[in-house]
Amino acid sequence: MGAYTMKLRDILFCSPLRDEVTTGTSATCDLSWLNCNDAHNRVRFPRPGHGLRVLFLFGLILLCLGGENLTAANRTRILQASPNSVSFAGISLGNKASASVSLVNAGAAAVTVSKINVSGRAFSVSGEGNLPISIAARGEVTLNISFSPTASGAAYGHLTITSNTSANETIAVSLSGTGIAASAPALSALSCTKSSMTAAGTDSCTVTLNTVAPSGGLAVSLASNNSAVTVPASVTVPAGSTTGIFTATVSAVSTAQAVTLTASANNLAETFALQLGSNVSTLSINAASLSFGDVNLNTPATQSVTLSSTGTVPVTVSLDTVIGTGFTVSGATFPVTLSPNQTVTISVQFDPTTAGAATGTLTVVSTSLTNPTAIIGLTGTGISATYDVNLSWDAPTGSTDPVAGYNVYRSPSGSSSYVQINTAIVTQTTYVDTGVQSGQTYDYIVESVDASGNTSSPSTMAAVPIP
Repeated sequence: MGAYTMKLRDILFCSPLRDEVTTGTSATCDLSWLNCNDAHNRVRFPRPGHGLRVLFLFGLILLCLGGENLTAANRTRILQASPNSVSFAGISLGNKASASVSLVNAGAAAVTVSKINVSGRAFSVSGEGNLPISIAARGEVTLNISFSPTASGAAYGHLTITSNTSANETIAVSLSGTGIAASAPALSALSCTKSSMTAAGTDSCTVTLNTVAPSGGLAVSLASNNSAVTVPASVTVPAGSTTGIFTATVSAVSTAQAVTLTASANNLAETFALQLGSNVSTLSINAASLSFGDVNLNTPATQSVTLSSTGTVPVTVSLDTVIGTGFTVSGATFPVTLSPNQTVTISVQFDPTTAGAATGTLTVVSTSLTNPTAIIGLTGTGISATYDVNLSWDAPTGSTDPVAGYNVYRSPSGSSSYVQINTAIVTQTTYVDTGVQSGQTYDYIVESVDASGNTSSPSTMAAVPIP
């Protein structure tokens, strides 16, 4: 028979095999690797007992021939794409969507990819690295497909992969997508943390959109109409966000000034007003007037007044003056200097000595720029105190003339000029005198009266001092 060269991986290894029936040379094999070279059998004169050996030899040759075909199958290069189509739906213009496509080598030999192309202007591919690329047997490579529409409506394309597969074929993945118009982000507000400042510093400000910013963000232009406040030329609202934050830098000013900050985007503008004030001393007083109402004579009534420094620098109160009978002030020694947010309390007293209405003023002089001379109105009414004298006595006993009632008499202390103070007979043994005055002392006597109007002798005198 002719010579055959065959390979069967991972099955057998046959050492040079030569079987001649005439000589009976034996065949030897190693069960790990088959590399049958020079398998040769010359059968010219079959001899008894060698038929089984000849059949084995033919079987071995057939096995080696079959191994050659199996090796060819194992070395086939097969490349597949998964998935074989990619679709993107409803992607806003200016945004990007991504999906993955895997290139899978389903064969037993490495595949070399030499070219990867994408058609369709809205589609792109990444992840292929430097071409050519080799994909090992049973290996895979992942590609990233992106869709970024620039116009509304459907878009189509293809991903094509050229490789050295057994069939030398080019595989294709169909691509499709739909772009939709996104509403343009509109500037809706501009605001800052502080609306007024009286010294140098910074103010945190925010621009706000009516919807989230698109991919890449949205730049908003900024401006200030006063050099005392500076802002960046623009601020970018990040993609997916509705706000952008920037800092306004404020310089000190010597006079009050109004500043307007402006933000603009897509032909829309928003403004914010910032008031600047100079370093000033300001005195605030918690009352513009004080009313004491009715006050009993010789009974002082007191109210308080609070002076506060509400400016940015200290304020000095140099003088307080009170005009008006019965009014006085106490509680602080002037001049007094108040630092910002510091206060001092003074007491104003009304002590009338005569009945009737009284008016006056409290004048406060300071270094305040807003009200250097503040006048506080004072009012009050002095009234006499009202007192009642409650009198009581015992009814006479042992008299044969029944008592019909009593008369009550009053006289200033030390005087014998008694005056009857009851207008009708008092039938009880008590009486209330409401006609007394503060600071006086009165003497009282009582006489009983019978039915005929006859009076008895006066009772013992009782002296009553009125506070």
